[in-house]
Amino acid sequence: MSSQKALVRRPGPRLAEGLVTHVERTDVDVELATEQWEAYGEALRAHGWETVEVEPADDCPDSVFVEDAVVVFRNVALIARPGAESRRAETPGVEEAVARLGCSVNRVREPATLDGGDVLKVGDTLYVGRGGRTDAAGVQRLRTVFEPLGARVVPVPVSKVLHLKSAVTALPVGTVVGHERYVETPSLFPRFLPVPEESGAHMVLLGGDRLLMAASAPRTAELFADLGYAPVLVDIGEFEKLEGCVTCLSVRLRELYV
Repeated sequence: MSSQKALVRRPGPRLAEGLVTHVERTDVDVELATEQWEAYGEALRAHGWETVEVEPADDCPDSVFVEDAVVVFRNVALIARPGAESRRAETPGVEEAVARLGCSVNRVREPATLDGGDVLKVGDTLYVGRGGRTDAAGVQRLRTVFEPLGARVVPVPVSKVLHLKSAVTALPVGTVVGHERYVETPSLFPRFLPVPEESGAHMVLLGGDRLLMAASAPRTAELFADLGYAPVLVDIGEFEKLEGCVTCLSVRLRELYV
């Protein structure tokens, strides 16, 4: 059994009705999206991750973006309270899944809001996007739950993108990467590397030097390869139409097992 698990959730039949905030709505091919989701899961498994499917939520168009429903630090899960009311029904299934995996469960309580996609973990630092789907009370709840475990919570303004992790993620060495057009305060990060494509700002750390990235960012992949990393490219084009990226399609739980 893998020591690294990734929660995933199958796209539902209403995926094309998913919310869009900062992009124009375009048609989403649900069948193609499902094929892309399956290939995404195959890429995780090929690089040592055991995928764990959360119970589908077919009445929730955005439920495939499972990362938004929970934040996990060490063995503690904080169940989100999404900023978009239509997404709040997504959380019970995710809570059940993380509890089954042995997480200690906490919750964001009304009226606070917090989306998991607003939280970027870099070592013991939790950068949290503030201004979109996550409010000040959500940031405070994150502090209350995780600071006693040794986390340092750093709020980051977000207004140009849906979530903080729509703008930035981090390389294995901790360098934060993002497309400068969407990063409002790069000075908040000790090390920041601009990338040439918007979708190049998103990566999943697979382990070692391997980076799971969207196929729509070939120039960024080339940049990372020149730095000694090994990009693993997947086509998630249908999810990008809904402001989705490689990070929000899974919740990585390495902290529980290694």
